[in-house]
Amino acid sequence: MNISIVIPCYYSEHMIGDVVRQTRAELVGAGHRCEFVLVNDGSKDGTFNEITALCNEDPQVKGIDLMRNFGQHNAIMAGLREATGDVVMLMDDDMQTHPSQCLKLIDGLEDGVDVVFASFRQHLESWHRRMGSRFAMLTIRILAGCPKGVTDSNFLIMRRCVSDVMIEYASASVYVQGLIFRTTDRIVNVEVEHFERADGESGYTMKSLLRLWSTILNYSVTPLRAASVLGLLMGGAGLAGAVWLFIERLLDPSMQMGWASTMVAILVCSGLIMLFMGVIGEYVGRLFMTTNKNPQFIVRTQRNIAPEDTCGGTSARKGAPL
Repeated sequence: MNISIVIPCYYSEHMIGDVVRQTRAELVGAGHRCEFVLVNDGSKDGTFNEITALCNEDPQVKGIDLMRNFGQHNAIMAGLREATGDVVMLMDDDMQTHPSQCLKLIDGLEDGVDVVFASFRQHLESWHRRMGSRFAMLTIRILAGCPKGVTDSNFLIMRRCVSDVMIEYASASVYVQGLIFRTTDRIVNVEVEHFERADGESGYTMKSLLRLWSTILNYSVTPLRAASVLGLLMGGAGLAGAVWLFIERLLDPSMQMGWASTMVAILVCSGLIMLFMGVIGEYVGRLFMTTNKNPQFIVRTQRNIAPEDTCGGTSARKGAPL
């Protein structure tokens, strides 16, 4: 099997070499052919120098250096565009998604299966990362259409036909799992071990995690529909209150009118406003998701990829088709 391994890299100069060499040993030892697409996502240390050294050692290692930090999922999209294997594997650069577990994912890619996600027996991460992952998973199930019983992760393998559809996505706000879920539902989990990070600390902060979570909204108009439903409920409550006040007034003509009637009017008007804002927002949301043309990424330079454009040479490649 010809496998492309896409790895987004962020301050991983001391780890990425071991990740590539150990992964290559595992796959080649099992009789597979492999190429690596390493994407430096704006690291300012020696990460791209290490990637360049790996490219010089092996022509099957491709290196991409982005102009700035675009985010892990945007870097993955840059790598997917250069992947040429029959299947594509995504893994991290920090040894937590360990090379020793790669063959388990490959074995799970049976006939009729398009994507295999790693399911970790135990997450070796901080408590706030674990809580954030659970919350994100719940949100994905509601908004992105995650199949029941499937747990997503950044360690996965998918058929080339899936990645070919994914790279057609043009928006700068990318959530890789959301693209997968809207492409196919033939997805399974394979249980693997989760390892300690080999060096340094995760580049994800609470702010970056929240920003990543917000991109999930790009794959669903459910929040807009919820606004419409809420508007209907509030409008209905206001109308029910108006009927109740009318009956009370008929039964007791001496009843004082004031605060209650004012609240009814506010509820009715607010409900109608929210209803129509939801309807309008439905259209605006669809237009936004299809016409946003900000680049997903911009390449500064690349190695073992023809033509080897650089920012100072011809032109920097952009990730979003215009």
